[in-house]
Amino acid sequence: MRRVIVDGMNVIGSRPDGWWRDRDGAVRRLVQQLQSLGEPIAVVFDGAPLRDLPEGVHDDVLVAYATRRGRDAADDRIVDEVSRDPDVSSLVVVTSDAALRRRVEALGASVDGAGTLLAAIRSKSPDSH
Repeated sequence: MRRVIVDGMNVIGSRPDGWWRDRDGAVRRLVQQLQSLGEPIAVVFDGAPLRDLPEGVHDDVLVAYATRRGRDAADDRIVDEVSRDPDVSSLVVVTSDAALRRRVEALGASVDGAGTLLAAIRSKSPDSH
């Protein structure tokens, strides 16, 4: 069974929709979009946890945050989670970050680009029908 871990800020940053004006809002929107897919998904974000979106499971979406600040902090959390997983071959990491791709593929996970996830979200959106 395929399990998905999303590089949250990478997916958010792949769309130039003005997300940087409301980063917290962009995080909330992505979680809502992931919830609309109706399958268990994990997402890792950079930055401090949002008060209204703490680390934990929110309607089938496991929300996690980087455990430190700085460059590649969420990437390091993703790599740590992948490296500890007993069934790495079932993991799919969603990112368009080439360095993170190399790191998780070296551990045995597969990778989908952000565009693949965004297409799945669009196909579930009521606006797309």
